[in-house]
Amino acid sequence: MPDLPDDAPGDAERPARPSAPGPTRSGRPHPETDAERRRRRAQFLRDLAEARALRARVQPRRAKVARLRHAMRMRTFRW
Repeated sequence: MPDLPDDAPGDAERPARPSAPGPTRSGRPHPETDAERRRRRAQFLRDLAEARALRARVQPRRAKVARLRHAMRMRTFRW
């Protein structure tokens, strides 16, 4: 999904994202903390789940086939 500007319509319920970590004024990149990484990962996983749900609603037949295929893979997987 393309990145939308922070002031995009429909973004009112989401807090504005902080800018991506990059070089500071001194020129050295500031190290990313574990909390920041977990927060970015959680946001990514929420967006991914939202995109998958949208795709399932838009393409129900393909989503059903994918669901059945996944179920078959899980049944035949050997532990």
